[in-house]
Amino acid sequence: MNGQNRKDILPSMTVDSVLKKDQRTGKLTRGIVKDILTKSATHPHGIKVRLTDGQIGRVQEIHSK
Repeated sequence: MNGQNRKDILPSMTVDSVLKKDQRTGKLTRGIVKDILTKSATHPHGIKVRLTDGQIGRVQEIHSK
């Protein structure tokens, strides 16, 4: 599942996201969602989230609950 719909993402889910520093390379970082930062229902580049380790990125793929 891609990370473009806010309704598909919940805190404690495991996701792959692209961090700001990795946007050029597209390197994915796996983590657990702590907070959802995007307010709109959808975003073409992925919903922005804060991971439990404090990193912020846009969700590219959702793995599990």
